[in-house]
Amino acid sequence: MYIVHSVVMGIGHNHNHSNGHNHAHGCHSHSANEKLIGLAAFITTIFMLVEAIGGWWTGSLALLADAGHMLVDGAALVLAWFAFKLGRKPANQRHSFGFDRLAILAAFVNGLSLFLIAGVIFYEAVKRWRQPYEILSQEMMLIAIVGLLVNVLVFFILMQADKENLNIRAALLHVLGDMLGSFAAIFAALIITFTGFVKIDIIVSVLVSVIILKSAWFVVKQSAHILLQGTPEGINLQELEHEILANFADIEKITDLYCWSISQEKPVISMNLHV
Repeated sequence: MYIVHSVVMGIGHNHNHSNGHNHAHGCHSHSANEKLIGLAAFITTIFMLVEAIGGWWTGSLALLADAGHMLVDGAALVLAWFAFKLGRKPANQRHSFGFDRLAILAAFVNGLSLFLIAGVIFYEAVKRWRQPYEILSQEMMLIAIVGLLVNVLVFFILMQADKENLNIRAALLHVLGDMLGSFAAIFAALIITFTGFVKIDIIVSVLVSVIILKSAWFVVKQSAHILLQGTPEGINLQELEHEILANFADIEKITDLYCWSISQEKPVISMNLHV
């Protein structure tokens, strides 16, 4: 007759450290992430308003597209900050795993928002291609250069955070998209100034949208895998089962072996051990 034990445990990423050390490191990283992403959200939101006004004033789709992307970025960063803040709340009877999954949900929403903004840019590009319009190219270039400097600042702020965190990676992808948008706007402004080819503004906007879609797919794919409780990367359940049986002679077999993640930093395993 078998005695069945149900086991649930966390799997640490770094096996060379004690559990106490890992926990302390995670708390410090979580707090630092919250502060850094909050600062990035503030800077991004402020300049988004400046760029939106500048895009309307100059008539540039590239600037308006970048402002729209920054609008999504600002909301995404605020959402990520809120998720980190709630993630510090302890587990309770109603939420026995705590609130860490909120950060993954925020990353998933961030990725979906990138699809939305890319669709808006495509729609506006088609409209503008059919209708001639004028652009204040020199003013457009000045605003785009300032935007690039702001995005570089935000990027370096986020680089100080935990880059292995999926939510931070999503935020970095957003900011990289903004940087590309600023480069595209500067390039378009130069072409318009020296050649008068106004439609380059539309072309570079569409190219940036394609890059945005690629980034969006990566974020949505990774966060959806966690939300669907997929097996964490780097963990082979068959090898794990074999290793347990090889190292613990009292265990005859393992059934109901499952592995998933509460968040990217907290993979979990559960199993029944027959001894």
